[in-house]
Amino acid sequence: MNGDPITRLTEWIEEAGGANRIEAIAMCLATVGANDRPAARMVLLRGLDGRGLRFFTSYESRKARELAEHPFAAALLYWPWLERQARIEGVISMLPESESDEYFDSRPRGHQLAAWASDQSAPVESHAVLEERFAHFEQRFEGEAVPRPHSWGGYLLAPSYFEFWQGRPNRMHERIEYKRSGNEWKVTRLQP
Repeated sequence: MNGDPITRLTEWIEEAGGANRIEAIAMCLATVGANDRPAARMVLLRGLDGRGLRFFTSYESRKARELAEHPFAAALLYWPWLERQARIEGVISMLPESESDEYFDSRPRGHQLAAWASDQSAPVESHAVLEERFAHFEQRFEGEAVPRPHSWGGYLLAPSYFEFWQGRPNRMHERIEYKRSGNEWKVTRLQP
């Protein structure tokens, strides 16, 4: 068993198709709302290293409001074609502005404009309103680089728990749990 869950997760993502395959980096992110009820949605894993998992969103979205209230989250990556899933739990913090700027600058221009056009999670009268807002920002930033809105940026999920599940015949699945203990990981094999 690999003693480093970040290395194992990185290997599994690569085996699922790597960072350029959306299905390999799509993850379900679960947060807790003000009513203490869970909420889940799909986001894209946009970075992974020794610090943890990174994703980006509007700071005014429902998920961001929930993370501000309860800075903990759970994530799940699932690769049915490999019969694998990885569960992660940990503490959430906002990324430094420099990291959010760097990632924003790497996004396609249309995605950058959409970050300006959409007040994520807020009600809207019609899709036409969104299209008008997009056209407005397209014109506003014509001929120049699109700056990152201050209402948009990244988060880091610093993991304290991982579980790697590998499907096996007869439902005799392999489950490996990693729990952080200080600076080390305690590794345990779980029954299916």
